[in-house]
Amino acid sequence: MSIDQTDAPQTSAVDEPVGGPITKWPVLIVSGVFTAVVAGWALVDTDSAGTLLGDAVSWIANGFGWFYIALATTVLVFVVYVGVRYPKVRLGKDSDRPEFSTFSWACMLFAAGIGTDVMFFAVAEPATQYLHPPQGKGGTLDAARESTVWTLFHYGITGWAMYTLMGIALGYFAHRKGLPLAVRSALYPVLGKRIRGRMGDAVDIATVLGTIFGVATSLGIGVVMLNVGLDVLFGIDQGLPAQICLVALAVFMATVSAISGVDKGIRFLSQLNVLLAIGLALWVLVTGSTAFLLRALVMNVGDFVSMFPGMTMDTMAYDHPKDWMSAWTLFFWAWWIAWASFVGMFLARISKGRTIGQFVFGTLSIPFLYIIMWVSIFGNSAVKRIRDGDGSFGSRAVNSPEQGFFDLLQQYPLPLFLVGLATFVGLLFYVTSADSGALVMANLSSDLPDSEVDAKPWMRILWATATGVLTVAMLVVGGIPALQNATIIMGLPFAVVMILVMLGLHRALETERLQATAFRTSLPATAIGGPDLRRPGTWRSRITRSLGAVSIKQASRRLDTVVLPALNEVVDELVQRGVDARIVTADPAPGPIVHAVTLEVPGTEAGTSFSYAVRVRRAKAPSYGSRMIEADDTTASLEVVLPGGGTYDVLDYSADRICHDVLDHYQWWSSSQAAAADALA
Repeated sequence: MSIDQTDAPQTSAVDEPVGGPITKWPVLIVSGVFTAVVAGWALVDTDSAGTLLGDAVSWIANGFGWFYIALATTVLVFVVYVGVRYPKVRLGKDSDRPEFSTFSWACMLFAAGIGTDVMFFAVAEPATQYLHPPQGKGGTLDAARESTVWTLFHYGITGWAMYTLMGIALGYFAHRKGLPLAVRSALYPVLGKRIRGRMGDAVDIATVLGTIFGVATSLGIGVVMLNVGLDVLFGIDQGLPAQICLVALAVFMATVSAISGVDKGIRFLSQLNVLLAIGLALWVLVTGSTAFLLRALVMNVGDFVSMFPGMTMDTMAYDHPKDWMSAWTLFFWAWWIAWASFVGMFLARISKGRTIGQFVFGTLSIPFLYIIMWVSIFGNSAVKRIRDGDGSFGSRAVNSPEQGFFDLLQQYPLPLFLVGLATFVGLLFYVTSADSGALVMANLSSDLPDSEVDAKPWMRILWATATGVLTVAMLVVGGIPALQNATIIMGLPFAVVMILVMLGLHRALETERLQATAFRTSLPATAIGGPDLRRPGTWRSRITRSLGAVSIKQASRRLDTVVLPALNEVVDELVQRGVDARIVTADPAPGPIVHAVTLEVPGTEAGTSFSYAVRVRRAKAPSYGSRMIEADDTTASLEVVLPGGGTYDVLDYSADRICHDVLDHYQWWSSSQAAAADALA
């Protein structure tokens, strides 16, 4: 799993330190000491560490395997429910719009969802499930059909639902509520102000520990994969010496990034990786058994749709394959949980201004389409090669998964080029994961003045080094199985945090929905856009407006000469009465919103800030009667954005009426703030 970094502007945090980042010492010390103790113990007493990890996983698999499976399904159902029930709520203010185009956003979702581990498991898991399925006989036609579907299941929408949950929660509370971009913020509706104390620190500690073990697993998989590629290309022996050097390379690159600020370059390379990976898959598709792979892809999609409802809650209670569950489903669900806050934070940073409906649909569908393409092409190619009689390849893919992927590539034209390309792609995903993981853990260990500010460089270097040491320690203990075991163990505490996140997010969204409904039904009809009867000739102006004869220039002049002076008068009066009010003016930008001014009043902690935004919106002119509308005919409106969605036109409002309209909104907002505070007390 891989992720890149984005410096998208964020809503300023409330009650956060002014100036530079401040270290959260309890979080740093506890999580750092725990990581150091585990790594040191694994390096000093390898046998004992390996045995204890195995015993702990067996205990969790027997006692909590059902919990992981039930939680994964619950999260998927919850995020779909949230997307359907609150589709128009924005991850930001109601006036915010997405900063990135849909195409750019989709590319970044791809970059967040793939990595060297997808290469690792796209061949290894289908081969393993075909030869050693959880139930039934291996090597059969049924096992062949189900083998790739199991991989799609483990890398599919269930895992992405966990990312989606954390992305919604972090984006909602950071961009819309003005809280820090941290998991503890999502628990404010449940814990209240205690998120600022020890309970909030405990949440951050659980998040950091889950993240570092999840990242270490990805780095461990990455180094063994890259070691094989370097062996094929340059004859570098496979083993711990080469793997330790690769870990050191990741730490060095993360250090260079922290010191020199080359995040933009790494972001570019991570997106380039997506294109290179797609090119690699297309080469296998075109030069391999194209017709078979296309038939298999269609079949896999159908089988996944039909089998998913049963697979998602299948604990295999009567014929329970404990070892298989620990190695596959439980490991994957724990791994997704461990990465949920990490990737969720990235998704939140790039999704400001998108609605929850857009976010849920995009995150559940766009990356999964890539997974279907990649897994179906490589997985079915691997299974077909085994079924065609290459049993030795099947054995290598099962027993040495890192070897299986490169063995498969070498049967296609230009084998060395393909191995080199795959190694390059894996290396960049690998370095990006190390750098991004260090950044996220450093930010979680710091109080930041706002979400545009990252932790101090020394903090990022510290966490990059700690991740590298932990990765080496787990490789010494037992390689990838030890990393898998550690991930299952460390995913359990954060699984409890995810339950609390669902409770807090639902409470906050439902409270906002009720407030928005009350607002729309409580204000007089005239406040929602009725005519201003104190202005003579308003009905003629309304006819003019409805027939599309209002120019951008007219609406902008009205904004500057009537609306803005009225808002300034209100601000002056509020400031004199001790209210921290201000006017924010948005510069003209391409798109339907030509110009905007906003009267803002900061909210209380976790409360929604007051925002009265008036915008000049460009739109296509409507057609009435026999008049022909040309392609470039436009009209303009002067709209106010309602809380929770919806707008109304104030083009005909007088300055006095604008002032009254602002106070109607402000009075309702003040009462709703008090009610929300009482409900959370």
